Amino acid sequence: MAQFSKNWAKDESKGFNERLKEAIRPEESLKPRLEQASRLIQAQITNLDNRLLRLQERDSLIFKSMTVAIQKHDTQTSSALSNELAEVRKMAKIASQSKIALEQTALRLNTVQNLGDMVATLAPAVGVIRDIRLRLVNFMPEAEHGMGEIGNILSSTLLDAGQLGVPTLNFEAANEDAQKILAEASIVAENKMKEKFPDLPSPVREAT
Repeated sequence: MAQFSKNWAKDESKGFNERLKEAIRPEESLKPRLEQASRLIQAQITNLDNRLLRLQERDSLIFKSMTVAIQKHDTQTSSALSNELAEVRKMAKIASQSKIALEQTALRLNTVQNLGDMVATLAPAVGVIRDIRLRLVNFMPEAEHGMGEIGNILSSTLLDAGQLGVPTLNFEAANEDAQKILAEASIVAENKMKEKFPDLPSPVREAT
């Protein structure tokens, strides 16, 4: 009950009826934090979109140079460009997978209706954000702060929601759900890569 009062008293400017509603339905006092997290996630999705466009442009330039090198039978240059292309595509796949997983997470956050939904959604979301943050840190260090902020908001909201009388969280189920989101994102990202990035020229494919 003390937690109800704490959340109720967060904004003294609210009218009595509105604060009473939040005391009865405490999830209402936590929703603004979910909305903030969703906005931050959308910002990261935009950043990933921009990074993917730059990677696709870089891939196109390397691909053209590699094709010319192959036509000239310059195996040393074509091999070096092939390695560079593989690295670019590795980064593109990570960025694409991260973007798709973030989109799925944002969609789930936007459909939360009650405390039960909130906990069931937040628990795997925390795991997804943590995983994406670790994936991006090596080639998108600028995402570190933003992803960390999202993770902190979701974790603290989950903690507060758990103190409002929600049944004990099933961490194993939450982890499985997070892994499912990431696995599905990986499959979709793989298909998108095939659509947007051309196959390597056959001599390179045979050499790798």
